[in-house]
Amino acid sequence: MLIRYKINANTLVEDGNGPIFYYYEISDNEKEELEKILNIDSYNLQSSLDPDEVSRIEIEDDRISLIWKIPTALSLGGQSSFSISSLGFFIEQNRLILISKDFIPYFREKMPFSTNSIYDIVVFFLYISIKHFIEHLKIIKLLSREIQSKINESMDNQYLLHMFNLSEILIYYLDSIDSNSIVLKKFLYYLKNHEKDVNLDFLDDIIIENEQASRQAEIYSQVFAGLMDARSGIVNNNMNILIKNLTIINIIFLPLNLIASIFGMSEWTAITGKLPWYISYGIFFVFMLLVGWVTMKYITNMQTKKVEPLPGKIKKISNNSKE
Repeated sequence: MLIRYKINANTLVEDGNGPIFYYYEISDNEKEELEKILNIDSYNLQSSLDPDEVSRIEIEDDRISLIWKIPTALSLGGQSSFSISSLGFFIEQNRLILISKDFIPYFREKMPFSTNSIYDIVVFFLYISIKHFIEHLKIIKLLSREIQSKINESMDNQYLLHMFNLSEILIYYLDSIDSNSIVLKKFLYYLKNHEKDVNLDFLDDIIIENEQASRQAEIYSQVFAGLMDARSGIVNNNMNILIKNLTIINIIFLPLNLIASIFGMSEWTAITGKLPWYISYGIFFVFMLLVGWVTMKYITNMQTKKVEPLPGKIKKISNNSKE
């Protein structure tokens, strides 16, 4: 599908004769048009549609081919979704061709600076994509905190799998941001040497923001990797606590089952034959409660044996060393 745009008051508006061509969800006829009429190389065309393609820039005479990595639109329906896609820029004289696999909402954004040329449009799109990277990193951090709070109470691997998924996404984000950084520097070098009409100061700021996003993604990735084992240990510890509590319950009822098995037949009636049944079995019930309570207290005391705290031991050692 083709939509043409023009610049109007620092915004992009649709215009059938505009100098900005945007292709997405490309059909076979449009691919043929791009290759034969607009002279887009087939390899660069496929790179613009391939989410696994590495960012790069190619300069031939006055023609620039730029493959850029962008974060896809975030969907929070049911489960958060993050992924990477590619966006192709093809600049030739006063014409700009953009190619992506799916529609991107960047055209609805208002430009933060006055636009003087096609190159300013490219800089604007690079800026918006970096801004979206930073916003996604913030959301990933918030999701990580939410998942962490659920892991503290969880006894299965569901939330751990979500955490692994976020960790994997961060690696892809970091790789994309770093490859974009190389393209940004080459693009700035080209614009400076050829004295193009473009806001170079703003492009310098974009490079700094991209480096900050890269550093942020790297820190998050390292933190996720470092805490993954600890979070797995939390799930295992929760399971161990559950098993321990179930074991305590079994131990408490073990003597009760034994007593009930022995005296639950005719023996108890024979022993208490002169007493009414409601009194004899009332005594039996109280006796069972007493045995269960004694067993529970015994197990509790075993778990809470007094152990001298470490600071006290250290204090004794220090006193002995002084003597």
